[in-house]
Amino acid sequence: MATKSDATKLTIPLDASGIEGFKADQSVKVLVRSGKETFSQTVEFSREGNAAATFSLPRIPPSLQVLVGPGNASDEELKGLQTLSVTLTRAQLKAQQILPIRISPYYWFWWYHWCREYVIRGRVICGDHSPVPGATVCAYDVDWWFWFWNRQQVACATTDINGTFEMRFRWCCGWWPWWWWRERIWEFNPLLAERVRAVLNLNPDVQLAGTAGNQPSLSLFNSLLAPQGVSTGGILRPADVGRLDGVRDRLLPQLPASRELAELRIWPWWPWYPWWDCAPDIIFRVTQDCLDRGTVIFDENVWNTRWNISDPLSVTLVANEKACCRSIHHDCHDEECIVITQVCDFGINEIGGNTGAAVSPEGYARPGEVHAGDLSADGDRPFAGVIPVVKETCDFSGVDYYEIECFNTGTGVWEALPAGAAVNFVRRWMDTAPCCPTGDVSFNFTNISGHNVVESKEHFEATGGLGGWNSTRFWLINEALVVPIDSTKFADGTYKFRVVGWRIAGANLVDPTPLKLCGTDGNAPEVLVLTIDNQSPDPLHPANHNCGGGVHICTQEPDNFISSVKINGVEIGPCGNAGEAVGWAEIDFQATDVDGHLGSYTLHATWGLNNSRNLLDPQYGGVVTPIVPGTPTGWSAMPALNSSNAGYYGVALGQGASAPDWKGGLYRLTIPSANAFPEPCCYQLQLYTYKRTVVGGPSGITFGCGSMHYNLTERTVGVGVCPKVEIR
Repeated sequence: MATKSDATKLTIPLDASGIEGFKADQSVKVLVRSGKETFSQTVEFSREGNAAATFSLPRIPPSLQVLVGPGNASDEELKGLQTLSVTLTRAQLKAQQILPIRISPYYWFWWYHWCREYVIRGRVICGDHSPVPGATVCAYDVDWWFWFWNRQQVACATTDINGTFEMRFRWCCGWWPWWWWRERIWEFNPLLAERVRAVLNLNPDVQLAGTAGNQPSLSLFNSLLAPQGVSTGGILRPADVGRLDGVRDRLLPQLPASRELAELRIWPWWPWYPWWDCAPDIIFRVTQDCLDRGTVIFDENVWNTRWNISDPLSVTLVANEKACCRSIHHDCHDEECIVITQVCDFGINEIGGNTGAAVSPEGYARPGEVHAGDLSADGDRPFAGVIPVVKETCDFSGVDYYEIECFNTGTGVWEALPAGAAVNFVRRWMDTAPCCPTGDVSFNFTNISGHNVVESKEHFEATGGLGGWNSTRFWLINEALVVPIDSTKFADGTYKFRVVGWRIAGANLVDPTPLKLCGTDGNAPEVLVLTIDNQSPDPLHPANHNCGGGVHICTQEPDNFISSVKINGVEIGPCGNAGEAVGWAEIDFQATDVDGHLGSYTLHATWGLNNSRNLLDPQYGGVVTPIVPGTPTGWSAMPALNSSNAGYYGVALGQGASAPDWKGGLYRLTIPSANAFPEPCCYQLQLYTYKRTVVGGPSGITFGCGSMHYNLTERTVGVGVCPKVEIR
């Protein structure tokens, strides 16, 4: 146990008087340590270049290490910097014979630059330039060696209500290489590997050894270095960095020259001293707790690196489609009106019969559009499922509650929706100060005064919902949602919808107003036209389709069937076997939709271990023809099948179908047997048939669309497989 008599007072003098033109304009930190004990002091110099640090030590240690470095470095950072170091013996400490530590011009110059504070300011926005509040922005310094990289997080910040952020961090250089390496977590980077391989492939004689792995290793170059007597060892360690320059000199003459890789600072085409990188090289990653916690809405890679950033750095980061944006209300209308902007994932001007769209066919998404080889972009698509209807964020002025009505073509009057057709929904809010609590508010359709209505967002805010709106809170999800319409409550067909606004007086609804299009002088209400076609079950489905118990769905919306498979004119049953793949194969199949909304069909053969062949691919010589002469094969049953058309499926329009109707029919694929069944095996034929419907539905508290109704038929056929031998 130390006593007062063991304690000692230690003064360490510093001398910078030998620096030409010395200016006492920076502080210096002095750190002393013995074993695990450390003490530090920051000192200022006199104009003559003298300073001293004084310590009271609890005891005289056997020896004492003294580190001297920049005043803005932390104690921990100072231990890892290549700075002045002096070791004092016990005898020197006891005799107080401590000579001044001389500071050379080299160190005095570098200490200005070794540790600096950087500021990054920026904004996170969506593609329409609306802000992204409540997002976590993290900046990373990146380094790479060959095709491995690491990311060091330097700072994080949270965006405010306007999507802006500011972060500050200290950046140091001049590390001991082993210290710099100690905190690095390495990963294989496929983007770097792609560029490196492209250069290595220029010289087929250059062959790397082994697999890439996830950690830097000189063993990759063993085949190039071993003949020169250079040991490669295993994973690259901090102690190996001193050898890298010599290894680089041996490697470069054997590798293809590459100005590109040198400019990308990829070792060995570029020398590697990241511990002397005195300005960070930054990429950003942004997450937001919107629908799911930690959703990545912006993520940069090595090619986005900002080399040697300025101070301050200003950036604008454009988030992806997963971000929740804060709506900015511009040019809002001070009137009772509405502008419906979107149904499912389609703009209102993409749905026939609506504002800005083609007049017909009414209610279909992308009327008349055909994109061969890309069914997802094709048009004449009806709607099904739960369909979200979205408006502009800034209308509904003067509307307390609203209801949705549907036009009855039989009676010629507007009527309430069928029960359950207007679906309740939830809006989510976020507060950015403090960051970032969220909450959900239910907006339920309720019967008031005999009408099925829901409170408007604007009335909810104006009457003190959530304790009153403020400048830091915003709607995170479903702000502009008008209604999710459950189309299964309607018979298939084309419908017109409108929105009626109400004011509330006490407990009663008053002043019904069919809402017109904002910014117009006309009295006609804004009308939404939609064509609905849901998938109905078919209890009388043909028995030979074998539906319900396997992969085939009992429905005619759509339906399919493989009725016959012949090889060289011989019928092969579902569990049959053909002796060999000779002559021509004929596959008869059905691809239909009873409502005339067939979208496409695909026909594949799968076999063996993960083998698959698209039998509609023209390179295999197949031809599709209608079995019944004159049967329309639809919207170009095999559209311009060539190597640039990756779809290779039958779609509608162009060979007899009249848009938007294509019921499909019965078809025969004729194809060389050896091309359909390339080796002796048991094959499974897979026939998919897709309906053009845009199917909507809930996903948590959001509503999305995009999937299509489909059906599947699978049938097996053995080709070149020995038949079963009966034992008697």
